[in-house]
Amino acid sequence: MHYHAYEMAHALVGPARIAARATRTFLDLAMPQPVRGWGFQNLMAGLEFFDDMTRRYGKPEFGLSSTQIHGLSVPIREEIVMQKTFCDLLHFDRDEKVAGKRYDPKVLIVAPLSGHYATLLRGTVQAMLPEHNLYITDCRAAREVPLALGRFDFEDFVDYVIEFLQFLGPNTHVIAVCQPSVPVLAAAAVMAARGDPARPVSLTLMGGPIDTRRNPTVVNKLATEKPMSWFRDNVISQVPFPNPGFMRRVYPGFMQLTGFMTMNLERHTNAHIGLFDSLVKGDHDTVAQYRRFYDEYLAVMDLTEEFYLQTVETVFKAHLLPDGMLRHRGELVDCRAITDTALLTIEGEKDDICGLGQTEAAQDLCRSIPVDEKYHYVQQGVGHYGVFNGTRWRTEIQPRIREMIRTVQFKRRVGSTGVTVGLPYRSLHENREEIVEFGTPANGPVKGAAGPKAGPKSAGLS
Repeated sequence: MHYHAYEMAHALVGPARIAARATRTFLDLAMPQPVRGWGFQNLMAGLEFFDDMTRRYGKPEFGLSSTQIHGLSVPIREEIVMQKTFCDLLHFDRDEKVAGKRYDPKVLIVAPLSGHYATLLRGTVQAMLPEHNLYITDCRAAREVPLALGRFDFEDFVDYVIEFLQFLGPNTHVIAVCQPSVPVLAAAAVMAARGDPARPVSLTLMGGPIDTRRNPTVVNKLATEKPMSWFRDNVISQVPFPNPGFMRRVYPGFMQLTGFMTMNLERHTNAHIGLFDSLVKGDHDTVAQYRRFYDEYLAVMDLTEEFYLQTVETVFKAHLLPDGMLRHRGELVDCRAITDTALLTIEGEKDDICGLGQTEAAQDLCRSIPVDEKYHYVQQGVGHYGVFNGTRWRTEIQPRIREMIRTVQFKRRVGSTGVTVGLPYRSLHENREEIVEFGTPANGPVKGAAGPKAGPKSAGLS
């Protein structure tokens, strides 16, 4: 019923939104410039604000047309290199006619499947593009996939990661952002146990819920306090007609967004008040800055019922992976099978979604990885969103990932795993530059707006 009520409300407000647009256009053309006063500006701002708050936000585009390589502007072409029912593998192809033939490390970014689209990682991609041959998972909203095309669950996600790695071949580095840290670590363990030559050469887990019993957050406590029947009865809905996924049972994106907003309601309210003030003042740069962030933030996707409920049960309630009881297609997932995949875990000091220590738990599980290829880093002063976006991501976190990847590349090339090297975060300078937060999605959320987080009312995934 939640989904039908949501669609009905959107349909009912549609005529009012059209009327607001028409009124704004008419007043803009009919009202002479000399008589446009304070009242006129407030009315126009109100009409525009109403349009923004009631329209539907579709899937954003990455919109990355170029990158800078050694001072050259190199064109970028997005290409889908592998298609699955619920997810595509997207490649950012850099024009060799401009950049020349490059042999940069091959990197697969596994984007979170927790309510937002992969474009949430636009800033992550931008920072990695100049020096890496970059691929990213790009999942579809469950409401866009017809019911006849089958189901998609936690084990399917693990299979997708394995298939993508096998498609890319050996010597691929993997970065898992937030929620997919668990299925990606499971995929790496399964591939290692099978002796799969396409197993990742390095694994970077960022703000992932490997063991949510460590320093549990409000989101983690909600998952343990509520029975599975509560999640099934309260947050799962059927996709209404005329969506392609009609009748599919999903965890709606708007439910997740509600949790995102209510967890930081005051900050979002202040941000929207600031947006209205900027519209009244005609501050177009600030308005554009707000819109760039919220166009991404308000664009949400549905998750299949089976994936959402399995993730809640497997990751947040039963803790199967850290307890050594997770099975994939009947095969026990043993992280001790990982022996030649370097591991870097990254956490944010102020992360209130994945508490400190939850991602680091992977270090204890992967006991067979040589000590000089196990790295852990805590970024001071950032929350969940700041781990993969913003100034500190670009200036402090990404350079460490880059150095780790190249360190591992060098060790594999010389054929010696016995060579000890300095940890990435110790070999860089200790003194950080002054941090200045910007307001675009690539650089972090706007002032007064929180990054995407799952709140207690969303019962969401991190």
